[in-house]
Amino acid sequence: MRIAYLDCFSGMSGDMFLGALVDAGVSAKLLEETVAALDIGVRLEISRVERSGISATKVDVLVHGEKELPREEYWAQHGHEHKREHEHRGHSHESEPVQLREHNYSRTESEEGPARASRPRPHESSSTHESSGRHEDGRPLKEIREAISKAAISESAKRTAISVFEALGAAEAKIHNREADQVHFHEVGGADAMVDIVCAAVGVEALGVDEIVCSPLDVGGGTVTCAHGTFPVPAPATVELLKGAPVFSSGIQAELVTPTGAAIVKTLATRFGPFPEMKIEQTGYGAGTRDFPGHANVVRLTIGESQPSSAHTSQETISVLEANLDDLNPQVFGYVMDRLLEDGALDAFVTPVQMKKNRPGMLLTVLCKTEDASELTQILFGETTTLGVRRREERREVLSRKWISVTTRWGDVRVKIASMNGTVANYAAEYEDCRRIAAEKHVPLKSVMQEAVQEYLRTRD
Repeated sequence: MRIAYLDCFSGMSGDMFLGALVDAGVSAKLLEETVAALDIGVRLEISRVERSGISATKVDVLVHGEKELPREEYWAQHGHEHKREHEHRGHSHESEPVQLREHNYSRTESEEGPARASRPRPHESSSTHESSGRHEDGRPLKEIREAISKAAISESAKRTAISVFEALGAAEAKIHNREADQVHFHEVGGADAMVDIVCAAVGVEALGVDEIVCSPLDVGGGTVTCAHGTFPVPAPATVELLKGAPVFSSGIQAELVTPTGAAIVKTLATRFGPFPEMKIEQTGYGAGTRDFPGHANVVRLTIGESQPSSAHTSQETISVLEANLDDLNPQVFGYVMDRLLEDGALDAFVTPVQMKKNRPGMLLTVLCKTEDASELTQILFGETTTLGVRRREERREVLSRKWISVTTRWGDVRVKIASMNGTVANYAAEYEDCRRIAAEKHVPLKSVMQEAVQEYLRTRD
């Protein structure tokens, strides 16, 4: 099985990931063609740089011919404009833009800034920016979905890119207490993030790997300035996106993981862990903007074939929650199960049991990540009649899994494939995809599922 290991010992940002992809062998021309297909007035600048003696590829996104400013510098220059706009709207947040500058960069007041990227000239006003196609309101998520859907890239890359943006939008929406479709991505930052995300989707597809494993992420430290003020590192949206991921801080006072970098990891990485056993074929280094003394500010991407001794299963610790219920309205069970799954449960099920005084009842069992156990326990207390929830930690082994897309006569369906020792052990059509198509096309669900499996078997052969 062909795997990639993403080593985030100096954090992760969208432009760093693109640099690692190119350095690992993805065609720069492919990414440039992808940017052209988006048709949003953006181009790439790709160069070789050194970070603490490590040669790496640096990818810069040029919006209307200008490099993106790091967010600290951007808000130092344009924060007053945002404030005036905010006051003009009467403090309404409905169209407030989300800032997504993609440079692995932050600083404290005592630090010297990096070499400054090209920026708007002093005489340029906000009206100049508007005339060049920039809008303070930015792009809503719906518009971004439409732009990606129209781009001349593969359908699977479109789905991946949209999934990354939706993860980013969901995190920002939760932080700002509004619906994801109300989030507006700042026009310039949004273009930068769109290029990073779409090129990441296309580039990963070109790598042809079956699985991406990610290391623990160095999030950095200090503070970062953005649209809503100064916040501790990691930024709020980054923290939300990295739920469930192992993180640490090496003590560097900088924002090392950006929201877009976190969204890419959240969507593309199938699991987190140490460097896997593999036969290394290729390695690529993607550079961040700053060059920290004694610390290589790069992300490393290593591609190779996994070895049989480590390819069969992976192990993880999960929490098991249990509650005995004999007086809960049966109509409530379905609602409770849906809530648990929506809020992060890995699985939830009920088992008929005979309780004390020979009363028939149900044993409700929830499997979840350890970090989600407390929140799911509160749901059990709030939504059921139980007076106590049992909790224990267990180890489980899971097969390596991946998703591929197949095309049926009614539309695309994802198929989940489980592998052991590099050999397919099981496969199944994704239920939600099949259910959606069956409802939209008014065809039997079983017909969609059967055809999806048949298409998978046909393409595999």
